[in-house]
This record gives sequence, C-alpha cells and structure tokens, in this order.
Amino acid sequence: MARYVLRRLLLMIPTLLGIMLLNFIIVQAAPGGPIDQVLARFQGLSSQASTRMEGGGGDVASGSESRGARGIPPAFIEKLETQFGFDEPAHERFLGMIVDYATFDFGESFFRDEQVTTLMLERLPVSISLGLWTTLVVYLVSIPLGIRKALHHGSRFDVWSSGLVIIGYAIPGFLFAILLIVLFAGGSYWDLFPLRGLTSPDFDELSAWGKVKDYLWHITLPVIASAIGSFATLTMLTKNSFLDEVHKQYVLTARAKGASDRRVLYGHVFRNAMLIIIAGLPAALIGIFFTGSLLIEVIFSLNGLGLLGFEAVMQRDYPVIFGTLYLYTLIGLILKLISDLTYVWVDPRIDFESRES
Repeated sequence: MARYVLRRLLLMIPTLLGIMLLNFIIVQAAPGGPIDQVLARFQGLSSQASTRMEGGGGDVASGSESRGARGIPPAFIEKLETQFGFDEPAHERFLGMIVDYATFDFGESFFRDEQVTTLMLERLPVSISLGLWTTLVVYLVSIPLGIRKALHHGSRFDVWSSGLVIIGYAIPGFLFAILLIVLFAGGSYWDLFPLRGLTSPDFDELSAWGKVKDYLWHITLPVIASAIGSFATLTMLTKNSFLDEVHKQYVLTARAKGASDRRVLYGHVFRNAMLIIIAGLPAALIGIFFTGSLLIEVIFSLNGLGLLGFEAVMQRDYPVIFGTLYLYTLIGLILKLISDLTYVWVDPRIDFESRES
C-alpha cells in the first residue's frame, strides 16, 4: 500500500502540471487580458472627465485634449506590460509561476493590491462552511432515506420519495436558490431569512448563542439550495447498495440461524452496503465544494472562493485565477487519493496495489 500511495503522489505532479498548462494556454489566448481591462477603465474615466468638462460649459484649451481622445501612449502600455510581467515570454512566465506555486507563493492580485494567499484565506472559511454543511445535510437525509426505500422497495413510499428526489435533481441549484429567495427572503411572499452574507452587521455584539443562531439563520437557504440536487444520487446509490446486499447468501444464512431483521440489517448488511457510500464521501465533497458553490455564492453574495474566482475571471486577474485553480486541483487530487484509501479502510480485502500490478 505504501508503494501505491507513493506512486499516486508522484502521479499528482504531472497531472497538476498538465492541468495548469492547459488552462494557462486557454487563458492567455482569451481576449481582454489585464492590460485591456486597465486600458478600458482608463479610457472610460477619461471619457467621463471630458464629458463633465464639456457639460460644465468651461472652455477647453486647444492643447488639453483628453487622453482618451489622444489615444494611449505606448510608454504607458509598456509600463503595464512590465508591471504585469508580460514583457517576458509565455513559457518563462509559466515556469516561474509553477516554481512559485510549489512553495504556495501565488503572488499579488493585479487589481486588489493584496496577496492572493491572503485573499484565499479570507474567503476559504465561507466555502468550507457551505461545503461541509451541505455534505452533512445530504448524508444525514439521503442515507436513512435510501435504507428505508430499500426496505420498502416497490411501496407507495418508495415511489413518491423517488419522484421527489428526482424532481430536486432535475431543478438546477441556482434556479432553486432564486425560488427560495422569492419565497422566503423577502422576494414576493415571506421575509423569514436574510438575503446576503453569513452574518448580520451586529454579529460581534451578539452573545455566543446569538452568534450561533445568527449564523444558522444565514446559512439555511444557501445550504438547502446547494443540497437539493445532491439528494437523488446518494439516495438511489444507498438504496441500490442495500438491495444488492440483502439478497446475498450470507444474509439468508444469518436469517436461517435465527438472527433478527435488525441484527441482520445493522450487524451484517450495513457495513458491506456502506462501503461504496463512505468511500465516496471525499468525491462527494469535491463535487459540492468546487462545482456547486459558485452560483450559490454569487446569488447569496457569499464571499467565498467561488465568488472570488468568478470575479477574477471577469477582471482577468491572472494571479487569482491560477492561484485558486492550483489550490482546487491540488485539493481535488488529494481527496481522490483519500477516497481510494477509504475503500481499503472500510474493507481491508481491497488491494489497489495488487490490482495495478
């Protein structure tokens, strides 16, 4: 197993490099880079200033045209290229970025005047909070529901509960988030939950219990919106896993020996049926944490990594884009390895090393 883990760790290096290189090429080829963003802002401000001067009725001297009218000086563009590091060839910039990222030095944001590491550490607790609560709710609901559906397979309960979770799966999370806002956040009906953030403005002045209630009050709608689409997969996986186990020979043997249904279910079936479910927890966390949080954070104005990455893409803030991508990819690869090791922990009979050889 040690050799298997070592090989997987070594394999992470070319995988991480490949993902970073592919995205680096795509981002570099995309129009509207950081320099274009700065020039667009500069020209926009110049045009506004010129409009205000003309609207005020003041005479403008013949030699005092606005910079937007004269065009951007080449020296200014060269200064921007040097500031952003674009005076170096692309391959040198990529190699330098990878060397810095190996020590988790993500540089400084182009437009926020802060270190990328500082920005990510400020936003990381929000994304972790949303991801962990969502995963917890999904597992607490889906596993008992899946077990009950397996025990009552084909009943009315099984049919209508399947319909509900499939409908929830079919509705995109962001549409459900908007629906929740309309219904419960002062949209058109009830104003029961806050619309923005994870805490109230007076959060620091509240008591310990008041802070807990305020936090849960704010996190309720984002967690529901994030979790609604994840119930179906885990519920049906749990149900099918238990159905496969209850028809195996060892279950029939245990019942023939006089074991009660509860003893058979929780003493024999549960561990074997939960193998794939428990081992899939890291992978489920990856999906919820990385893919499901972006639109939810945008809709509910949560300052998490998803919103930070979205804003960075819109502003072409390359250090933030590649810094968050590097962190996401690295955590995803590590969690994938943990997922495989969890299989072995749950069932020692599984040996990935022998299967690879």
